[in-house]
Amino acid sequence: MTAKEKKNSYDYVERDLSWMYFNRRILQEAARPEVPLLERLSFLGIYSNNLDEFFRVRMATLGRIAECDDKSLRDERDTARRLIKQINQLNNRYAEEFSDTMKEVTSRLREEHIFLLREDELDDSQRAFVSEFYFSRLGGFISPLWLSAVRQLTDETDESIYLAVKLRKAGKKGAEYALIGLPVAECGRFVRLPDREGNSYLMYLDDVIRCCLPMIFTGTDYTTFAAYSFKFTKDAEMEMDNDLRNGLLQKIAKGVKSRRKGDALRIIYDADMPKDLLKRVMEKLDVDKLDTVLAGGRYHNHKDLMGFPDCGRKDLKYPAWIPAADPSLREGKSLLQSIREGDRFLHVPYQSFDEYIRLLQEAAISPEVKSVKTTLYRLAKDSKVVKALMCAARNGKKVTVVIELLARFDEASNIDWSKKMQDAGIHVIFGVEGLKVHSKITHIGMRKGGDLAVISTGNFHEGNARAYTDCLLMTASRTIVADVQAVFNFIEKPYSPIRFKELLVSPNEMKSKFVRLVNEEIKNKQAGRPAYIRIKINHITERTMVDKLYEAAAAGVSVDLLVRGNCSLVTTHPALGGNLRIRGIIDRYLEHSRIFVFAAGGDEKVFMGSADWMPRNLENRVEVVTPVYDPVVKEELRRIVDFGLADTAKACIVDGSGENLPCPVAEGEQPFRSQEALYQYYQQKGRKEN
Repeated sequence: MTAKEKKNSYDYVERDLSWMYFNRRILQEAARPEVPLLERLSFLGIYSNNLDEFFRVRMATLGRIAECDDKSLRDERDTARRLIKQINQLNNRYAEEFSDTMKEVTSRLREEHIFLLREDELDDSQRAFVSEFYFSRLGGFISPLWLSAVRQLTDETDESIYLAVKLRKAGKKGAEYALIGLPVAECGRFVRLPDREGNSYLMYLDDVIRCCLPMIFTGTDYTTFAAYSFKFTKDAEMEMDNDLRNGLLQKIAKGVKSRRKGDALRIIYDADMPKDLLKRVMEKLDVDKLDTVLAGGRYHNHKDLMGFPDCGRKDLKYPAWIPAADPSLREGKSLLQSIREGDRFLHVPYQSFDEYIRLLQEAAISPEVKSVKTTLYRLAKDSKVVKALMCAARNGKKVTVVIELLARFDEASNIDWSKKMQDAGIHVIFGVEGLKVHSKITHIGMRKGGDLAVISTGNFHEGNARAYTDCLLMTASRTIVADVQAVFNFIEKPYSPIRFKELLVSPNEMKSKFVRLVNEEIKNKQAGRPAYIRIKINHITERTMVDKLYEAAAAGVSVDLLVRGNCSLVTTHPALGGNLRIRGIIDRYLEHSRIFVFAAGGDEKVFMGSADWMPRNLENRVEVVTPVYDPVVKEELRRIVDFGLADTAKACIVDGSGENLPCPVAEGEQPFRSQEALYQYYQQKGRKEN
């Protein structure tokens, strides 16, 4: 880009910087006093878990680029180093906000008679309980290592938290140092002590082990013990589905000499750890100058807060929202026939995902069904979806499942399920070489009367369907169903010249079709026809689409976006005339559906599907977005977007600054919470139509 082009261009927020802004929105939700107390703990856990994954993958990628010595990648290297510095500054700032919020929430827990006790706060009966817990549950999982015998701590897993223990013998100056990994998977992170007089008592497993150190080191001559926690995040590997060109990936892989998979790249330790012990820990971690080293508090791995015991206090959590049954899909009527009569729509978790499972179960036993094809990206632990597909195969249906083996952190689970499906007679396809299959589609082949298809914005996953907002379109539209079949043909024969009549499919023509839709809005605005763009999406970072949205807003097109995560747009440029507005919602459900609405000169076009506007989605994955023609379904999708854009209770302003300011509430009006309004709408709809 020339200096002149830079001067005239709009700002672009780098993906990883925008991700930090997004994760802070989760932290800000945890700080809201009106959020139920145990939900605030859960948001703190989500924030921490997200940060771990970010450092393991994205910061690992930046670290590799920053250390690359290929001269042709000087610009990329400089950008990576600048981003690492900015991210570390934000991380330090947000760590203080996290600590302040954690202290405030812990204080509120005490007001609610829930006490987190340290080892030095136990009375005799509680100490006796902890001792018994050690002998009956904990002791068999504790295996201390002498630090002097450990070659490198990066040989240990970064899934654990560790206690660095300093031991002394009476009357001797020297000290010995040991390492204890916390057996969280086996014993849980929180140990609940007996309730007493209306109070609930818990301990971190860290403190239970601190209390038990004399028992752990029985048989030695040590008389004093002190333990300090630390954790580290490893370099998982160069992200293979990232936004880098293949050639660039190869150059970086060749140019990096010093960093290897498994190196520690983020270390958090107890600020009270003695200097001599800290020095030994850092030596074993082989810290690099670009690594993040952060002095923290007494406890780490706050992701475990997502599983904090509720102590029977349901009043400190969100009230249960029971999914509504869709009357048009109610039991007693064939779902296959119902879809033939007209498009059907599910909005989970407001409506029950069981309707999709019921569709598969009916297909598995119907003599009219000859085949079922579906894509699976992530699978529930005890997947009803897979069980229905296996039933179909055993009943003689031709069942094909495309399963993505590279779904990050679900690889092992997907491989295990693949073997079970193959044993049941299912034809399993392991994605496409060079492309992740991220589309969410199902095709049901019928013996007569026309085939059916399901297109979803999210995974066919019962667990996700209870926590993620997603939309499923069930249709018998011949052209759309034929296109879904063509997607499966493309997956089986990738890179073949297949054209799609209705669907927007990447990596084929999705990007160019979205560009065309935005260009049409610009032309309509110039011609005086209705022109607007309203999009609900997870991420927008792809530069062509970012520039197109800037161009549309500058041309006077009204552009309203709901973006949950990464967003590279900046809304404050004066040339945009206030036409670009972006909101982000963090609430009890994770906003996950992707919906695209274009004015189209008054003949509104509505789309939904699996794709975000990131390079990986538009260029390096198999994604599917479908047009929606049924007027009832279009109205449903418009309502979802409209409610989200009207949210003033849980939405914040995403303007590129990272401040995440709350959306203003009009004078005399109550804050509007879109998720609550949608829940009430679907409940009322179910009651009304019943």
